[in-house]
Amino acid sequence: MRAAPASAPLAVTVLDLLDRARASLLMSACSDSVTQRYIDAHLSALRAAAALLAARSRPSRRSRPRSVWEVLPVVAPELSEWALFFASSARRRAALERGSYVMSLREADDLLRQAEIFLDLVQTSLGLPAPRPLPGLAASATAAAQLGDER
Repeated sequence: MRAAPASAPLAVTVLDLLDRARASLLMSACSDSVTQRYIDAHLSALRAAAALLAARSRPSRRSRPRSVWEVLPVVAPELSEWALFFASSARRRAALERGSYVMSLREADDLLRQAEIFLDLVQTSLGLPAPRPLPGLAASATAAAQLGDER
């Protein structure tokens, strides 16, 4: 029986994107502005998805640029529902930035929690340890799983 080959180390770009995703989460959690909280949470998810694509995909010769949320289901089908969710939040983010949408604190906090869970899933799928939950937030994929086990 042969041991499975060790996976190749992740590129610096991938690790940098994951660090920047985590930093965006922290900025979102600390923001007093509902709009900024939502934008930073969405940016965190975008960076996490970009990290996964950088790690798993190969450059193509497509002439048309595509959204991360369009490419993610092709490269990581297990994250297709997340791609749909964050594509929808991207439209809200654009409306917020234009000033044509008023965001509630609950919506911003919900997106922050979802972005934290998504970052956890991305890191786990890349073979990295799950990050520690953000201070003050109870929802990470790991924490949610642990709560489910205790019930």
